[in-house]
Amino acid sequence: MQGYFEDALKLVLIHEGGYVDHPRDPGGATNKGVTLAVFQRFFGADRSKEDLRAITDEQIQEVYKSGYWDKCKCDDLPAGVDYVVFDQAVNSGPGRSAKWLQAAIGTTVDGGIGPQTVAAARNAAPDATVNTMCDERLTFMQNIRGGSLWETFGLGWQRRVDGVRAHGVTLAGGDSLPEVSVPTATPTIEYESVRRGDKGQWVEHLQEALGITADGDFGPGTETSLKSFQSEHGLTPDGIAGRMTFRALGLIP
Repeated sequence: MQGYFEDALKLVLIHEGGYVDHPRDPGGATNKGVTLAVFQRFFGADRSKEDLRAITDEQIQEVYKSGYWDKCKCDDLPAGVDYVVFDQAVNSGPGRSAKWLQAAIGTTVDGGIGPQTVAAARNAAPDATVNTMCDERLTFMQNIRGGSLWETFGLGWQRRVDGVRAHGVTLAGGDSLPEVSVPTATPTIEYESVRRGDKGQWVEHLQEALGITADGDFGPGTETSLKSFQSEHGLTPDGIAGRMTFRALGLIP
């Protein structure tokens, strides 16, 4: 919905939290859900982790609006649906979020939100769309790594989806939300960013998720498959598997 971006961002940031840095992951520094790689792509390759730690509200808004809100045409979507699509795009990638929306409203599922998807979303009951999208998202989370992480992290993931569902339904009904506060930290799990030339367990995880030979060796074939996946799911096709790519593949929450 036009003009709702800033309020939606406040809700998203509840779950994205503050500054975290994985000691084994040189690309893992993240603040308010913005990774160092993304921060550098927006504001210069010379930006450091300390610059990321000091990220401004204006910089956060620039990243989230152009990278997720605008990419998913949220200004054109009904109230409530816009927020749910936005949150899902941040958590699992714009392409996957678009597919969940398209499946919910019964239009072509191609991972790109265009005029046909917008029109179908406007013609659908927004509360039903919100609930169906959240159901699809929960099913996706329950099957991350074959369901092996649900026992450990499922309660937190369920709470996030329940909160998003409740806020989405409230907004879809035309009601306003109360003020929300943004925490300074968020639970996470460790992973390792990988790129061409790397070897090891996380390369193997990546290859398995991409459906290619899982030999743990990140060569040109893996890079080509990864870039194709990133392009199809609205991610920057840089051939580097980090937080956002692993989220979109369903390997981490």
